[in-house]
Amino acid sequence: MNAPQKKNLPAKERRNVTVEAVVDLAGSTNPDSITTAAIAKHMNLTQGALFRHFPNKEAIWQAVMKWVAERLMARIDKASEGIESPLETIQAMFLAHVAFVSEHPGAPRMMFGELQGSKTTPAKRMARTMLKKYAARLNDLIEAGKARGELRADLDSEAAATLFIGTIQGLAMQSLIAGDMSHMAEDAPRVFAIYRRGIIAEFEGEKGE
Repeated sequence: MNAPQKKNLPAKERRNVTVEAVVDLAGSTNPDSITTAAIAKHMNLTQGALFRHFPNKEAIWQAVMKWVAERLMARIDKASEGIESPLETIQAMFLAHVAFVSEHPGAPRMMFGELQGSKTTPAKRMARTMLKKYAARLNDLIEAGKARGELRADLDSEAAATLFIGTIQGLAMQSLIAGDMSHMAEDAPRVFAIYRRGIIAEFEGEKGE
């Protein structure tokens, strides 16, 4: 379904609407096959109108990666706000991340597409930077959890952060293959429970038994 045309929008809002249209389009279309003509058609615009706000397709893709990074981190920040426990913060991040991807299936498709590409584009560099910062944030939380005795003292923080991200990516891929992103939200609590059992301190595990 084509997005309704919105006239006389400020430039910044028009760019945001364009980015959201691309993410929406990527939810049902291979990102590699999305052309500026397809984006313009989806938005009921001309390509000329599209290029008044973006000089080229590469600029659109870079804006999409920025949109994904900012919206995802904002969702995670909100979900973890006020939580003191590093372990509970990690769980809140996991569920918030899954919820975001479930609501915006085009986001992981765009991310995977950029990271798998052979060319080093601005969008690909932005995706890598986001993942690096995300992993660093997780690593800090895991270290804090170890210091508080919530997580195993011998836990490999870097590996645990990698597994956290990889688990979400795996859920996303399986849901995309199944063609039903609601599977992610349904499976996430059970999947995280397994991950949690692998990282918690022994006494924490005993309390849950």
